[in-house]
Amino acid sequence: MRIGLLTGGGDCPGLNAAIRAVVKQGMGEYGHTIIGFRNGWKGVVDGDIIPLGRQDIRNVLPVGGTLLGTARFHPHASDGGIDAVLATVEAERLDAMICIGGDGTLHAASKVADAGVNIVAIPKTIDNDVEGTDLSIGFHTAVNIATEAIDRVHTTAESHNRVMVVEVMGRHAGWIAVNAGIAGGAEVVLAPEDPFDMDAIEKFLRHRHRAHANFSIVVVAEGAVPREGGSMEFTQELGKYGEIIAGSIGERVSAEIARRTGFDTRLTVLGHVQRGGEPTPTDRILGSRFGVAAVDAISRGESKVMTALRGESVVLVPLDEIAGKVKHVPAELLRVAHALS
Repeated sequence: MRIGLLTGGGDCPGLNAAIRAVVKQGMGEYGHTIIGFRNGWKGVVDGDIIPLGRQDIRNVLPVGGTLLGTARFHPHASDGGIDAVLATVEAERLDAMICIGGDGTLHAASKVADAGVNIVAIPKTIDNDVEGTDLSIGFHTAVNIATEAIDRVHTTAESHNRVMVVEVMGRHAGWIAVNAGIAGGAEVVLAPEDPFDMDAIEKFLRHRHRAHANFSIVVVAEGAVPREGGSMEFTQELGKYGEIIAGSIGERVSAEIARRTGFDTRLTVLGHVQRGGEPTPTDRILGSRFGVAAVDAISRGESKVMTALRGESVVLVPLDEIAGKVKHVPAELLRVAHALS
């Protein structure tokens, strides 16, 4: 078989582990030919290919990012995009494609599958908000990075009697904020799933600093919003592609805390630092498991499915069941974050 392979959307640690696994399993176990596409679905539309062999994946396991490159491009949202994908599939004589991406890239994969291309998808996103899987590639590393950052600002916060606000990624779901906040011992965690009350935060911080501490750590997901009807109004600033402008909610929360309490308050925006660097062993293993499972699925004739971690097992779930859906942080985990403040 000739199998196309792409990585789309934002980069994250663990993608190269998945690419490596696809090539090794595809070539070694089945004798397949693997054709990589540069820069996600845009590379498929443009016919920008790179044949992948064992020499191309040597020593990539600990490397972050993606050797194929990536882009935020969805063929179904571009005039003639799906037709261009089908033309490339025919020209390259592809039997199937493996698509590694987050919710947007996987939604595009579902549309391409509807057009008749055999597709197996692999979930990746540091936000961990792909429905249907317990973990997505990249999330574990991002939480580790965010937790380390929180650990580091603790010492300077305590030394200077400050409130330190740390903004992390998470537009629609607060998985990084909640997990890193719990692991890093943050006093306040703000997530998109639970609109916050600035009056309550002010009251809590005043009491904490008066009663038993001279510093506080506040972790804010980039998609966090104040509750409607509260004393703080906020309209999220968006970029040209609809993306959240990094630092916008963090800056506002920092300014509100400083103005209301008089406490020395500083902001740290982790931004793309969360995406970079070496993947953790967990992400290397997860990417490897998903890559092998995707090749096995294609070789069995499976299509329009996504690899997913459920408990300890990698399973396949229909793309139709997860397309366009967001996996939110459960109420129990939010309760733990609040209970430990």
